[in-house]
Amino acid sequence: MVIARRGIKGDNKTVRVGDTGEPGRTVTAYSLLVDAERAFLRAQFPVVRPLLQRLRNEFGTPDSDSDTDSAVRYALLRGALAARAGNWPEAVRWCPYSDDLHMAKTGIVHALGVSALRRLSEEGRHTDAGTAAVAIMLWAYLLDEEDPGDFRLLLTERRGTPVPDPDWEEARCHLLKRVADLLHALDVRAGRDVLAAWETVWEVECEAPVVVPSDAGPADLVPVELAARHLVRHGRGAELLHAYALRHPDLGGWSADSPEHGACADALAKALAERGRDRVRAGQWSEVLADFSAAARLGNALRAEDEAAVLRGARNVGRTHSGRGYSPVTRIHGLELAHALLPQNASVAAELTAELVEQGKRVFESDPEQSRKRFARALKVTPRNRDARMGLDEHLKGDMRRAFDADDREATFRVGDVKGLLRRDPEFVPARWWLGKYYVDQAVAAALGGRMPLARAAVRKLLQYDGPTGQSCGDVDVDPLLVDLLVGAARRTDAQDKRGTLERRVKLLSAAQAIEGPAVSRRVREQLDTAVLLLAEHLEATASPSDVIELFLQDRMRTGVSARFDHTVEAAYLDRARERERAGDLGGAQRDRSCAERIGAGLSAQGVLFGRDSHQPRHGDTGQEALF
Repeated sequence: MVIARRGIKGDNKTVRVGDTGEPGRTVTAYSLLVDAERAFLRAQFPVVRPLLQRLRNEFGTPDSDSDTDSAVRYALLRGALAARAGNWPEAVRWCPYSDDLHMAKTGIVHALGVSALRRLSEEGRHTDAGTAAVAIMLWAYLLDEEDPGDFRLLLTERRGTPVPDPDWEEARCHLLKRVADLLHALDVRAGRDVLAAWETVWEVECEAPVVVPSDAGPADLVPVELAARHLVRHGRGAELLHAYALRHPDLGGWSADSPEHGACADALAKALAERGRDRVRAGQWSEVLADFSAAARLGNALRAEDEAAVLRGARNVGRTHSGRGYSPVTRIHGLELAHALLPQNASVAAELTAELVEQGKRVFESDPEQSRKRFARALKVTPRNRDARMGLDEHLKGDMRRAFDADDREATFRVGDVKGLLRRDPEFVPARWWLGKYYVDQAVAAALGGRMPLARAAVRKLLQYDGPTGQSCGDVDVDPLLVDLLVGAARRTDAQDKRGTLERRVKLLSAAQAIEGPAVSRRVREQLDTAVLLLAEHLEATASPSDVIELFLQDRMRTGVSARFDHTVEAAYLDRARERERAGDLGGAQRDRSCAERIGAGLSAQGVLFGRDSHQPRHGDTGQEALF
């Protein structure tokens, strides 16, 4: 009898043997595989391995590329033999994937499945991941409702009589439960939760094959998002949330936009919404609002019954009917969650605003910062709430009174807040005082930076809040006041930084002197000369000669105006000349001495020192480089 070859390696080879029990029979790779399977099913195990060895020697190992059917059957037979020998790593390695099991002999699939369950039943096997994966995959295939492997037919052949439908269904359900119970026991021993449980993998595999035989743990065999969806579908959302919270305790961070939570967002949202509905019945209002809030972040849309639950939570959170359990902090937090869920609901907004205002008043004296935050939040929820606005105004007034009474020029407030306060209370003097000071500082800073339009604009603002009624705001009118502001600012001193004070004074008076028109007076010029002289003498005593020379080169005061200033500058040039001589810079020393001689001689043509004389040719040497 010749059995047709089916594409196994070596199909050109046939061997006539006389030891098969059938004289003259032609032996092929396929016939050897069939004989090995038949021997295994008859429990003739000593015969199986030699047959497979002969198959490999004479025809080569079946190749899945050329004959998938034989390759799967061969691999399953090798896995079953390895399992009988206790070599489970080898059994796991040879076990085919679930998609290929329909090509294998159901009896051998059953044998390997039984061996896997027996192995898992042994003490200490709760960490045997490979065996569990094989057991789950094989038994989910055998007990599939559609019976793709004809397991029922196998039982019929072994019984000798057909299996009635009721008996088959009862037996199938019984076996499903026994496998689930065994896997649950393994999970309990290993301390696994539902997201890393073999029982969950088993349930998922029974619905749709996903398991690949390997030594990976249950969390690696079934993606967490697939497990999460399965748990929610089967009403085990609470278990899912418990397990997920152990991994991610920060419920506030659960968001559909997060890469960490996006994959499970849909399942988590459904589980949270369902738990929220359950907690409504228990009256756990804070938890109800927290669950619906988290579900919304994960993409859950509120149903009508959910909106009703949120409204009930908003009415009851943080308080009891008796009033004994009132907690303002809990109530405000819960109302914030409800407002975020139902932003258009006027009653929730009103409740939240009233609670914020009440709490702001309660801690007005004891915790001013917290009180301000409560009033500010109330205004954001209800922008025109008078009580919240009044509360913030009272805080601002108190701060401004203290600054006004102490003449604290360093006190800072938000300009918009102060202007708003003045609109509501035009007679509040500290606010006008502070705004006047603010615009004075603005005008002085802008003038120092050479930004005269901004400086004049600040003076006009100053007149608006602090000037006489009807005061004109044209340039001609504001320039004298701007000069007065700069001169006034120049009078301020800082005992800790004398040089900085003197330098600032020179800059302020220079800015005042630079303003064109009738605003410039002889008084300003004299004050500037005095300030320059004082700064030069201070630099002479505390700084280097170069600092004095640099001040001179700024052309704040020309030679011949002050003999003391001229003498100070001359001495600085001579001192630097001596320093340069000691350093070997004879050329620089000579230039410094030349400059000193010009200043000492009382030269009035200072333009030679700073630029080109009007009578001098344009290409002539100005001598300015000699000053450096």
